[in-house]
Order: sequence, then C-alpha cells, then structure tokens
Amino acid sequence: MKFGGTSVADIERIRNVGRHVKREVDAGHDVAVVVSAMAGKTNELVAWCREASPLHDAREYDAVVASGEQVTAGLLAVVLQNMGLNARSWLGWQLPILTSHAHGAARILDINGEEIVKRFGERKEVAVIAGFQGIHKETGRITTLGRGGSDTSAVAVAATIRADRCDIYTDVDGVYTTDPRVVPKARRLDKVAFEEMLELASLGAKVLQVRSVELGMVHKVKIFVRSSFEKPEDIDPHGTPPGTLICDEEDIVEQQVVTGIAFSKDEAQISIRRVQDKPGVAAAIFGPLAEANINVDMIVQNVSADGKTTDLTFTVPAGDYQRSMDVIGKAKETIGFERLDGAADVAKVSVIGIGMRSHAGVAAQAFKALADRNINIRAITTSEIKFSVLIDAAYTELAVRTLHGLYGLDKA
Repeated sequence: MKFGGTSVADIERIRNVGRHVKREVDAGHDVAVVVSAMAGKTNELVAWCREASPLHDAREYDAVVASGEQVTAGLLAVVLQNMGLNARSWLGWQLPILTSHAHGAARILDINGEEIVKRFGERKEVAVIAGFQGIHKETGRITTLGRGGSDTSAVAVAATIRADRCDIYTDVDGVYTTDPRVVPKARRLDKVAFEEMLELASLGAKVLQVRSVELGMVHKVKIFVRSSFEKPEDIDPHGTPPGTLICDEEDIVEQQVVTGIAFSKDEAQISIRRVQDKPGVAAAIFGPLAEANINVDMIVQNVSADGKTTDLTFTVPAGDYQRSMDVIGKAKETIGFERLDGAADVAKVSVIGIGMRSHAGVAAQAFKALADRNINIRAITTSEIKFSVLIDAAYTELAVRTLHGLYGLDKA
C-alpha cells in the first residue's frame, strides 16, 4: 500500500491511512506500506536548501529532503500501534534500498525485503517504509529518487517481497480517459495495460510516475490506483473497490482501440530554416542539445526540393526553450542555417491505445476531426500504440474534447 502526500497531510489523514491499513490486516493480509512526506513538506525542505545556499552539495540536499518521509513513516507506525497493530518504521538505509549515486535522481539497484517477510511470519508486523529514498552502498550516503519517487519505491518493494498487488492510494479514484477537469464526461478506466500507462504517464497524465510503471512492467507487479479519501470502513477488503488496475495486456479481455487522451502544454517548438541537406547536420544540431541535457521530443524534417537545403522542426520542454535557442544559435557556423524560428505557445495532444496495432485509420480520423474544427497541426509523431500532434496551445481543450468524443471515450 502506498500513500501520497495529500493522503498523509496531517495527523487526522494519517489516522485515516491507519484505518485503511487495519482493514487489510484484519482481512488476513501481510501489509507493507510506503509513505510520502506530508503535502508541501518536500517543497519546504527544498526551499530551505536553496535559502541556505543557491549552490548546495547534492548529498546534503538528499539528507535534508529525505527527512520528510522519515517523519511520516514514524507517525504512521505510532498511529498503527495505537490501533493495536504490530508495526514499525523503516528508512531506506535500514532495509536497505540500494541505489545509484545520482543524488536527487537515484535509481534503485536492489532491495533486501527478507527482514520484512520474516517479521510478517513471526509477528504479523506491518512494515511502514519511507518512500523516495535509499542509500548508496559504496559511500553510505542517503539518496533520493526524484519527484514521484515514492511510487517507484512502492512498486520496487512490492516486487521484492512478491506482493500480490501494489495499491497506490492517491487523491483520485483511478486513471481516467483524460483529465476530467477538461472533459467532465471522462470515464474511469477499470484496466490499463502497462504499455498504455507508460505512454499516458510520460505524455502528461500525472497519476503515476513513469519509472514506477516501468518497474511494474519489468517485474510483473500489478498496480492498483485507488482513492485514499473513501471511507475505509465502507470498503469490502475481499471485493474489488473502485480504481484502475494496471496490468499485462493479456489480462485485459475487451481491448478498446483508444484507451485515453493525454496532453501537455509544457512544450516549445523550434524550427531551423534552410539547413544544408548533407550527412552530419542532424548530429550537429542534436549533439549540442544532448550535451546540454535538453530532451528533444518530436522531430520533423522536410524533404528538400532542391537537394541542397531543408527545414528541420523539433520540440523541447517549455522550460528549456530559451536555453535551446541559445545552444543552436552558438552552433550556427557548424550547422549552417539561414534562420531560427521558435514558439512557446504550443501543446502536444496524444492518443493512446494498444488496440491501434490492429486497427487502420485511427490517426486519419483524428486529423479530419481536428481539421473540421480548424485546428492546425504543426507536427505529428507516431508509434505502434500512440500518435501525438503538436498544435497551438489555445486549442488544447477543444482538441482534447473533440478527440475524446470522436473515439467514444465518454460512453461506457
């Protein structure tokens, strides 16, 4: 069971989490719980680090920000003990959760869950684990996994102790066909394949962290996204509560052609005009961007009419827009282009579904529907189970609503 920041925001909510845990223990389950820091606490700790010194040691930063989860784990263990349950808190280094040494964005390498499993058998002890953190074995330093890292911790622990399921409790009751704030008719999905969830998470859906879905897919850990704000007493622990199961494609009987629509306004477009059409030009453009750690997404190159020059368009995260323009500008002599254009008021809308593999014309329908609404497409990328279009940001909501209706996602 994993509980995010809003679910443990204060003592009363931590008591509510305790009741969820007690329900599962009373139903006969062995339970490991992974907790995040209380809502807003990590931001406060990060701000303190920046205030202490704008250029701070990443290792000490991790030591500071990892303390948020330590507080929550201890408090939940206290609450569970007060309910009469056997429980103890575990920090990342105590299990241990071994990670790489990339402070602030470490990757989990190994977890030892033996002691947790042993204590399940010997004393029915609930393990309350601080999420988002681990330890680098060689240096003995505390590490953190980056934003949303508690999801990753939870799936990794579930894989290690061979859990039947990893329940991610959050402030929504599952994964929806799209953002319900944009499309009020958006429906909660009962099941989503790992591949689809990977695309949804990486293309704008904020429900789950991408790395947690990757881990679930690799280790075949079923992930169940559900709400922590339902009354714990109203849920039958032996029934199937409202939520979304993320699982293997084979576990889904009725596969829709399109599963969901994701969108991101955090995009910027850069167009390099009249580039020399010769080998090595793409490397000259994207090499410097890679060195600057700028992630390039959509890439479109026009066919050159005269065989000499071409136009090349690509997208970058909006936060990296100015830096990207500067990097390309500095490399002008090496690349050899006439003009550099850019736009930060663009959005990416993506249509996702593993059913697309066996259905033709899914994208063509979308292009026609968008054209009927006078929405101009600036760029297109496709893969086996998704396609994305780049449009003017002003048309984002209209495009999402149009496509949601086009594929009948508002109908059960």
